Amino acid sequence: MKPNFSLRLRVFNLNCWGLPYVSKHRSDRMKRLGDFLNMESFDLALLEEVWSEQDFQCLKEKLSFTYPAAHYFRSGIIGSGLCVFSKHPIQEIIQHVYTLNGYPYMIHHGDWFCGKAVGLLVFHLSGLVLNAYVTHLHAEYSRQKDIYLAHRVAQAWELAQFIHHTSKKADVVLLCGDLNMHPKDLGCCLLREWTGLHDAYLETQDFKGFEEGYTMVPENHYVSQKDLEPFPCGIRIDYVLYKAVSGFCISCKSLKSTAGHGPYNGTPLSDHEALMATLCVRHSPLQQNPSFTYGPAGRLPLISVLREAWTELGLGIAQARWWAAFAGNVIGVGLLLLVLLCFLVAEERAREVAILLWTPNVGLVLGAGAVYLFHTQEARGLCRVQTELQHVLGREREAQDLSSEPQLALLLGQERGQN
Repeated sequence: MKPNFSLRLRVFNLNCWGLPYVSKHRSDRMKRLGDFLNMESFDLALLEEVWSEQDFQCLKEKLSFTYPAAHYFRSGIIGSGLCVFSKHPIQEIIQHVYTLNGYPYMIHHGDWFCGKAVGLLVFHLSGLVLNAYVTHLHAEYSRQKDIYLAHRVAQAWELAQFIHHTSKKADVVLLCGDLNMHPKDLGCCLLREWTGLHDAYLETQDFKGFEEGYTMVPENHYVSQKDLEPFPCGIRIDYVLYKAVSGFCISCKSLKSTAGHGPYNGTPLSDHEALMATLCVRHSPLQQNPSFTYGPAGRLPLISVLREAWTELGLGIAQARWWAAFAGNVIGVGLLLLVLLCFLVAEERAREVAILLWTPNVGLVLGAGAVYLFHTQEARGLCRVQTELQHVLGREREAQDLSSEPQLALLLGQERGQN
């Protein structure tokens, strides 16, 4: 690879809002999305909420000439909704499904049935190894009472760990997706602090789009205006994040988003705005290359966010254990009632009433058993993440103490010299 190596990478990201029978004008929007992607010829197009595999197959056929490589990530009951189209050959594909993803009995939210995940695709571009990740985290349905906060923090940590452990051989790391988190939310800060990823919106000098980079805006007529009532200007929950490793540096030359309508002033492609980034990768001397290392002061934000995440997960664990204990008590009461009903039937006392109550009581016990098992599994999943955070937090504190000792010795030596 030449010392003056330079690579331009054009990236497209969109949450497509492609839920069959629910999303408005889905087929027409998918067709127009395919036309636009063919016209622009990006290097990578990373999509979320393509819930229908038939939509993916139609896009794949339509884009086969411009984007010969494509992959659809399957998981859950209705799928992860994640897919990627690429001009470049895909070398490796890996998928990780998040351990926790909402509650199965919250049917009207539906996240549990989706199997939210992160997909990784490895590319070799002119000798450079690119790890491209696409993901979609659990939605936030209420800012005031966010019952999924602990799950989303756990997903953010799993995502950060997945990137951390799978990107060690990569020269460039790219993450695109709908994180369902505002830029300063706990999970978003945890992800950026642990991985060292840079936010394209914050890094670029050439941004064209809504103020603050909002990707869900009231100007888009597909957006639920009720959901945006607390945020009259809009929210930013879709991201292009990146970093370079080992002798390379990466910069965002430009970032553009759609503006409440289609790319050419037509009907919106989705209820989210699309992000279009132009990234430039080039060689950089090792000493100038930003790496994932911190001095004593640099560790403080990481330690702070780790501590906050640990606390939030603790609250989630307590809530999960409460529900498990409540369900356990319901099971106990239900079993006692079943014994009583059996006794009444055997003694032929109120036999008709006992038989009538038998079926709903069995249903109650089975339902409570399902709730008990689910929340027990939830508590263990949150405990696992909290334990990992506790370990990392301890290591970071030790590193901070070791880093501060030489500085303290230097200050003491200076004081002795002055005396």
